[in-house]
Amino acid sequence: MDDEEARTRLLDAAEELFYRHGIQAVGMDRIRTASGVPLKRLYRLFPAKESLVTAYLERRDRQWLTSLRTAALAPAEPRARVLAVFDWLACWFAEPDFRGCAFLNAYGELGAAAPEIVRVHKAELHALLADLTSDPALADRLLILTEGATTVAALAPGPEPARRAREIAELLLPTG
Repeated sequence: MDDEEARTRLLDAAEELFYRHGIQAVGMDRIRTASGVPLKRLYRLFPAKESLVTAYLERRDRQWLTSLRTAALAPAEPRARVLAVFDWLACWFAEPDFRGCAFLNAYGELGAAAPEIVRVHKAELHALLADLTSDPALADRLLILTEGATTVAALAPGPEPARRAREIAELLLPTG
């Protein structure tokens, strides 16, 4: 196994374990066991747990935002693009392994010690919403709707919080 494969296996294991059980509850030995990567190589690739947490969140950020952006940009009409965000959220919330927002979960566990990618991720989400609406104030409101729906869904998984948030978004969006 080369370093790239080892890195991928470690990040896959970290994502599964950190997202399901929490960052603080999962030790490096557990990640080593789940990934099948020797401990020496794990620490060569990720010298500290913090570096693995950051890499996991950076990869998740790229994947999550790419998927959301693709879904949001699929419709031609601007209003439909914003509403597609909430349709995407509904699908995400219905996934069997949904455990809420990995970035807010990380911040909840680590507080001020959370990697900067947590704040960057939320800023990127806001920027996407601003791009979709061309209205920063509306983007602020939509961010609160998306974050609120995600928090509600974390406590009671399923698509309903996204559907309710979509209804509110429809009221906020200009018509025509």
